[in-house]
Order: sequence, then structure tokens, then C-alpha cells
Amino acid sequence: MAVLICGGAGYIGSHSVKYFLERGEDVVVLDNLLTGHRSAVPESVPFYEADVRDARAMDAVFAAHPIEAVIHFCACSLVGESVEEPLKYFNNNVYGMQVLMESMVRAGVTRLVFSSSAAVYGEPERVPIREEDETVPTNPYGESKLMMERMMRWVGQRHGIRYVSLRYFNVAGAWEDGSIGEDHRNETHLVPIILQVPLKQRSHLTVFGDDYPTPDGSCIRDYVHVKDLADAHLLALNYLRNGGESEIFNLGSGEGYSVKEMLTAARAATGQDIPVRIGPRRVGDPARLVAESQRARRVLGWMPRITRMEDIIASAWNWHRSHPEGYGS
Repeated sequence: MAVLICGGAGYIGSHSVKYFLERGEDVVVLDNLLTGHRSAVPESVPFYEADVRDARAMDAVFAAHPIEAVIHFCACSLVGESVEEPLKYFNNNVYGMQVLMESMVRAGVTRLVFSSSAAVYGEPERVPIREEDETVPTNPYGESKLMMERMMRWVGQRHGIRYVSLRYFNVAGAWEDGSIGEDHRNETHLVPIILQVPLKQRSHLTVFGDDYPTPDGSCIRDYVHVKDLADAHLLALNYLRNGGESEIFNLGSGEGYSVKEMLTAARAATGQDIPVRIGPRRVGDPARLVAESQRARRVLGWMPRITRMEDIIASAWNWHRSHPEGYGS
């Protein structure tokens, strides 16, 4: 039996593909390559360049392979863009989930691991954030992820699909040997943006606000290494294989790092200076976002292994300095 990984050519998806393969799993990858990279997926893996919204393509994949479960990464994921183009996000993300689940129902596939987001919480009333906390998204991206979770719940009840929804906080790092890593056409993630400075792709890093109510005045976020995230997906799949009921889990380290602490770790990892300029706060940036992930530890047995920020950034640096233009290098 095989696992279908939708969005398997993207950042987290490609690391999950590699992680699953190294542990003896048979995988099939589907990706429309709008943001993913074909070269991030081994040539030996069955690969379909198709959109999850294409019902015929989805049915063909399920007909061609003995799929036992789906790992669903496909989504548009830029918060700012979602505000400017909300219909794009509801079509791609929510309608994409609908088409996928319709195809799963037709194929009789009843296990689904979903890539959700901490964006479903909006601006939290308390930190660390727990799974039972109120979900009030503040942008269409977060709203689309919450709608997808709700769709899974109702469709799952009716058609016997058991699911795990993994609500990520911040993801960083790369495979340690530098073979695969993070390559976004429009980069918005802090670690690769920081590393663009020692790569001479930008002159400095702008820190948006240094007057937050945090120890050093900069925003605090919870980071998990991408390989630890891949591990969580395999643990979630095995949880469903063992008869686990549908569940939602936060995925975070439970520790927060400020932007300035990230800069210190990046300077140590790269051995280079990284000039900084202080800019104004960005609208809607909470001072502190940290996960409470005890449920994942208790139920899935998941624990992040790569936890030192310097190590996380060092793995990313290993990728970026050997692939300064990403997969086009």
C-alpha cells in the first residue's frame, strides 16, 4: 500500500517524502509545481504534475495506485496575498479539499493527515496556545485552513474518514546534508530572509518593531525544524493506522525565540555579521506566539529533536550557501 502526498514537491512536503522513504514507506506524489520543485522529489517516486482541484486527475491517481492514506500539504499560504485575493485562497484551499475528499470517498480511502496552521487561532488571548483555544482567524488564509478542518469533521463523520489536523507554528531548517531545503519564489519566512544577507542577496535585515512587551522588544515565535515536522506526519499516519480517532494537534517546540535571538543564532551559524535596521511594527503582528504541544507528545509520542536554534539555522545555511538560487542553482 502507498501513501499519496499532495504537495510533495513543496518545502515541507519534499522533506516529508524523503523522511517517509528513508523509513520504508511507499509514496506517490502529486503537485501542480506552482510553488513546488520537481527536483525536490526523487526520480524514483511516482510523480503526477496535477492540481488537487482536478477531479479526473485525482481519480486517476487513486485508480493507478493502492493508496491507503493521504498527506495533504497543498495550499496557497501567503497571509498578505490572502487579504488581497481571498477568492483565490478559498478556491485553491477550500475547494481543493472538497475535490480531494470527494475523490477519497469514491476510492474508499479513509485516512487523512492535514497540514493546518496556527493561523486558525488569529490573535491569541493567552500564550502558550492550546488546541481548545478559540479559533478566530484574522485573514483569509487562516480562515481557509479552519474551513478545511471543519470540512474534514463533517465529511469524516458521514463517510468514515479519520483525520489528523496538524496546526504548525513556524517551520525552519533543511535536510542536514543540504540535498533539499526551502525555496520560495516570494520569500516571507524569517530564516531564509536573514540568510539572504550573508549570501549578499540583501544588504541588511529589517526588524519590524523593537518596542514589543518582550525581553528584547522584538516579536517572539515558536520554531520547529522541518525534519521534526516530517516526523510528526509519519507519527500521525501511524496513529490513524492503529485505529486512532480524528484529532487536532499543535506542533511547536513550546519555546519562543525573538527576532533578535534569531539574528544572534544566525551570526553564530554563518560566522558572518548581519546588519540590522529597525523598522515600524507591522499591523497585526502579535508580540508572542508559542505553542502548547503536550497533546502531540502524549498521544503521538512526538518530540522535536533538533531544538537548538543555532542548529536549525545551520542546517538552513548549509542548504542556502550550496544552493544560493534555490533549486535553480
